[in-house]
Amino acid sequence: MRAGMLALALGLLVLRFLPALPPLWLLLLLPLLGLLLLPTRGYPLAFFLFGFSWACVSAQLALDDRLAPELDGRTLWLEGVVVGLPELRGGVVRFQLAQAQARRAELPQLIRVSWVAGPSVLAGERWRLAVQLRSPYGSVNPRVFDYQAWLLAQRVGALGTVKAGERVQAATGIAAWRDQLRRRLLAVDAFGRQGALAALVLGDGSGLSRQDWQLLQATGTVHLLVISGQQIALLAGLVYALVVGLARLGLWPKKLPWLPCACGLGFVVALAYALLAGFEVPVQRACVMVGLVLLWRLRFRHLGVWWPLLLAFAGVLLVEPLASLQTGFWLSFAAVALLAWVFAGRLGAWPWWHAWWRAQWSLALGLLPLLLALGLPISLSGPLANLFAVPWLSLLVTPLALLGTLLLPIPWLGEGCLWLAGGLMQLLFVLLGQVASWFPAWLSATVPLWGWLLASLGALLLLLPAGVPWRGLGLLLLLPLFYPPVVTPPLGEVEVWQWDVGQGLSVLLRTRTHNLLYDAGPKHADFDLGERIVLPAVRGLGVKKLDLMLLSHADMDHAGGALALARGLPIAQVLSGEAGELPASLAAQPCVDGAHWQWDGVGFTTWRWQQAPAGNPSSCVLLVEAQGGERLLLTGDIDKAAEFALLKRAGDLHADWLQAPHHGSLSSSSRAFLRAVQPRGVLLSRGRRNPYGHPHPQVLARYQALGAVLYDNVPSGALRIQLGRRAPAYGAREVRHFWQPELIK
Repeated sequence: MRAGMLALALGLLVLRFLPALPPLWLLLLLPLLGLLLLPTRGYPLAFFLFGFSWACVSAQLALDDRLAPELDGRTLWLEGVVVGLPELRGGVVRFQLAQAQARRAELPQLIRVSWVAGPSVLAGERWRLAVQLRSPYGSVNPRVFDYQAWLLAQRVGALGTVKAGERVQAATGIAAWRDQLRRRLLAVDAFGRQGALAALVLGDGSGLSRQDWQLLQATGTVHLLVISGQQIALLAGLVYALVVGLARLGLWPKKLPWLPCACGLGFVVALAYALLAGFEVPVQRACVMVGLVLLWRLRFRHLGVWWPLLLAFAGVLLVEPLASLQTGFWLSFAAVALLAWVFAGRLGAWPWWHAWWRAQWSLALGLLPLLLALGLPISLSGPLANLFAVPWLSLLVTPLALLGTLLLPIPWLGEGCLWLAGGLMQLLFVLLGQVASWFPAWLSATVPLWGWLLASLGALLLLLPAGVPWRGLGLLLLLPLFYPPVVTPPLGEVEVWQWDVGQGLSVLLRTRTHNLLYDAGPKHADFDLGERIVLPAVRGLGVKKLDLMLLSHADMDHAGGALALARGLPIAQVLSGEAGELPASLAAQPCVDGAHWQWDGVGFTTWRWQQAPAGNPSSCVLLVEAQGGERLLLTGDIDKAAEFALLKRAGDLHADWLQAPHHGSLSSSSRAFLRAVQPRGVLLSRGRRNPYGHPHPQVLARYQALGAVLYDNVPSGALRIQLGRRAPAYGAREVRHFWQPELIK
């Protein structure tokens, strides 16, 4: 039976790695084949086929529930119910709408919308809204969070921007109660940590600032303020331990068997906490795991620790096959498996302090390969931070926060408990900040598969019991993680990455020993793509510093992410066409017209229209020439007037590659300019269905008339060019995943 369960789990898990889903006829045929194999020795294959078919069918149903192509970009009046807790950040209200209905269109079951400067929206309310609908879409960059996969895992079928709306029905049900409770929690005096308490009690992290999340990530303690397996398991464990303690002291009623009561009460409390947190997919997963562990403790301890873990793994995937698209799924099960691996093989009892320290460093070491595979930063301070943060939060803050929430009807008592919990939380954040300053988070460069496999083997060796032969070899096998081979371009060549940052621009240029970033990506309100996309993508390539950050001009779609880059990487020099308009902390210097330098056999030349008015025409232009005379011209947002000035001043403008000026706007890319450049390839960076209509059809027609090939971030994702080889550009979307549509306009 274990072989069958393992095969079922593997079949469900294969979905995560599929480039495309099989056809429907095959998904219907595979279960029939499985039924034929079920009575034979090949029954594990039958379970594998069952799991694989169910996972693919579930994924196909989620894909079929996406917005119809003919509705993409249209504005419709629709009516639906607000589910989950709405988020308010930077003046933008974001929430999810379920059961949405429109008069003449069939809509997905779940729509995620945003409302700029919108009114107060409560969970459980019914709204009639005018929404501009969009298909689920996310940028594609190497080593960066896959938003499109996350949307599918949440079964969000459409995105939308609210233009107008009216409340049709007041909030009702448990969702409304949770929202009212959140507002009550956020209104108490808790040393400014009301948002953290709301995250701890309700699983709502919208009250935490961006700086709070960065601190938690840097110290490896994000899991403490996201209601997941740890909080639910600890609460169930506290109830279980309370019953056991009363039974040992003789205070538990003798008529009631203590073990069934301890397990039952532990699960009931865990389930109640899960309902308080909204009972979303991660919480459901935690409840399944806690329930199986308690059931194992009650009746099935003789089966060993791995059987309930395998059963929980397969059970979670059966309930929600798309859970494998979420990083939390992998981290939670990997953490439990690691603890089972470490503690199941021990000889004799360890002192509690030994066991506690062993658990922390084992998790830090064992999860290291997985974190790198998922492209997540490594917290060097994680073991130390969790050593005191877990008991501090679990034994002090969480009980006080839950008790204060229960006692809110008695204001002075409930608010007093929350005030004390907030003070303890504030002290914890101070300590975490100190630890983070000692050991900042680290993001490794991309590790090749062979290096990752060796490091994984090394981590497992180090986790073996002391005295096992060759255990120390694990330290050597871990070296590829810390010193991965970084591939740099040969002399005379440039590796060019145009990141997929939506309606903005950011281009990385790497020579053999130097790195230049042209523009830093956009920032909109609290959404900084320099921090979310450009910085992790650049660091993922093994770039440890920037020799130059050249910001074409000061507009937020080009320079918005500059401060995040400056915080995350050492930058030797900053230049800009509008240096005086940038934050003083960047210490930007003016772009010099006609400046020329060479790095590793590659030539760089800047140009700027000296008489340019402020804004787009002031963009600093960069011409890059690699070996063999292959050229790249980066133009920022220059307009036609700046193009004409450039034609008079710069002389030979011929370039093999042209970054489309001003995202393909009609105000740029004049015929005279394009005739002078004569590009064979045009790089276009723009947002899908942007409100400016970029690129303009007339501009596209001019590119086509020249015979230039257009490389667009929207259908291609991040673009990569090996300047100096005269090769075509590569798009990140060429690596297919079933959750990404084949063609995006």
